Amino acid sequence: MRLRLKIILVVLPIIVAAVLIAGLTSAFSARQGITRLAVEALGFKAQELEKYAENQWDLLVANNLAESDEYISVTQRAVESYASSLLRPNGTELIFALDQDGTVAMSTADIEITDPSELQALQILASQPRNEWREITLLGVERVGQTFSFAPFGWLVMVTDTTESFYAEVESIRVQTYVIVAIAAVFAVFFIAIFSNILTTPLARMVDIIQEITEENDLAKRVEVEYKDEIGAMAKKFNGMLSQLQSADANLKSAYDKVKEQAYRAEISQFKEFRTRKMFERYVPAEVVETITSSPESALVGDNRILAILFSDIRSFTTISEGLEPEIVVESLNRYFSVMVPIIKSHNGIVDKYIGDAIMAFFGAPVKHENDSLDAVQAGLEMLGALPEFNARQKSEGLPEFRIGVGVEYGVVTVGNIGCEDKMDYTIIGDKVNSGSRLEGLNKKYGQQLLISQSVFSRVKGELACRLVDNVQVKGRGRSEEVYTTSATPNPTERKAWQFYHAGIKRYRKREFEEAKKYFTATARLLPGDALSTLYLRHCNDYLSGKVPIPTGENWFATKMDSK
Repeated sequence: MRLRLKIILVVLPIIVAAVLIAGLTSAFSARQGITRLAVEALGFKAQELEKYAENQWDLLVANNLAESDEYISVTQRAVESYASSLLRPNGTELIFALDQDGTVAMSTADIEITDPSELQALQILASQPRNEWREITLLGVERVGQTFSFAPFGWLVMVTDTTESFYAEVESIRVQTYVIVAIAAVFAVFFIAIFSNILTTPLARMVDIIQEITEENDLAKRVEVEYKDEIGAMAKKFNGMLSQLQSADANLKSAYDKVKEQAYRAEISQFKEFRTRKMFERYVPAEVVETITSSPESALVGDNRILAILFSDIRSFTTISEGLEPEIVVESLNRYFSVMVPIIKSHNGIVDKYIGDAIMAFFGAPVKHENDSLDAVQAGLEMLGALPEFNARQKSEGLPEFRIGVGVEYGVVTVGNIGCEDKMDYTIIGDKVNSGSRLEGLNKKYGQQLLISQSVFSRVKGELACRLVDNVQVKGRGRSEEVYTTSATPNPTERKAWQFYHAGIKRYRKREFEEAKKYFTATARLLPGDALSTLYLRHCNDYLSGKVPIPTGENWFATKMDSK
């Protein structure tokens, strides 16, 4: 195959692909832009409607009317009226709400569904109450829209527009883009053909001369320099190479042998170093090995660093292990560690040690990352998320399921290689290590799975939804510290319940126990079995009944904990 044809076959698809990609990217960007604006418009209406409904419900709660069917019905009609005011006058938009059984509870237009498939689709839609973008067919018309769940009414609300109206501008842009891309591709074919001819003609003449030199083995021949450009420069370089080969022919074999020997030695050395590093990384984190090998003189030096510390522990592991054979206990524990340790490493963490069934890890040494606190909390959340799959295997093998607690602390610790020449550990020590262990232990008291300190909360609150648990004061210390829990993706019902809960905490600390009870009750109604709202409801009842005297002092509500 000649070079000219190769250039056309190689370069032409690249240029055509680039034009296609550029055109399609532009079309996609335009489609995304228009779609995003349209989605945001419907999403904005959904948010405004949700805010309005929440405000109306808050009025019912504030006036103790949330249990009155009459006032709830009036509020629902007000929400329906407000929904109608949000519609565009083009008549293609529709807002409706579904009960939990898929029945239309509210609509901005009279709709009567008789198609069994549409009724079934509405029932499926109502059974999945979450805030997301949905597609649905209603009265034979395809629609798109934004849904949100409003728990107080038991509604799933959907703000929609017809698919045809929603994507009308996008389809127009797509057709125009395809026409432009086709024209650009035709021009690309024409110009690449001309370019390949200009480029390959002098190269073909140069190839003929090089072929003569190769066949005759005559290093005295030279390529004629025809052009003062890159091709001419290539001809000059080739002539210079022939001159050097001609003068160095006697030493060529010796030089080649030396280069081959040096390359072989370098390869053997690299292989030995790689094998040694891999062996040590089984016992010491890879980043620690890198630090020690790059700076051996600092291997024994300790350093004060600000790190995130993670503790996790298996609940009632002693009881679990007493009922199993030792080899089964070790096998289950190793399988558990095999699931959890890679999660910690994937979030830039280093496993410090195994304390029986507990894991101690830290984030931020020897290499500090952008947000070590966030890495640690996300590792803890992912560990909790991986537990159901692990327990499913345990259950399938007739073994006990594991329940764990996780605590995350952040602060100054001493980190380094601690020990002696015979046995050393790259580890951390300090008060924050003890605090992290205490945090993990508090999960049992508050019925939680993951607790974080106030210092961690201040660094992750912009990324994760957090919930205040309590103020904890270690005995012998003057000040208390807030403790929080967090969830990776709280649903709308949880978010609403957390708002009620925090409002209750605010009044609880002001000793307004009657008001606090209302908010904790609303929290418990939205989150049945919630341990925290149940705990604070019990405290409120104890104080109101006089069963427990109300403590005095500015920080009366802080829970006193023994130090370790």
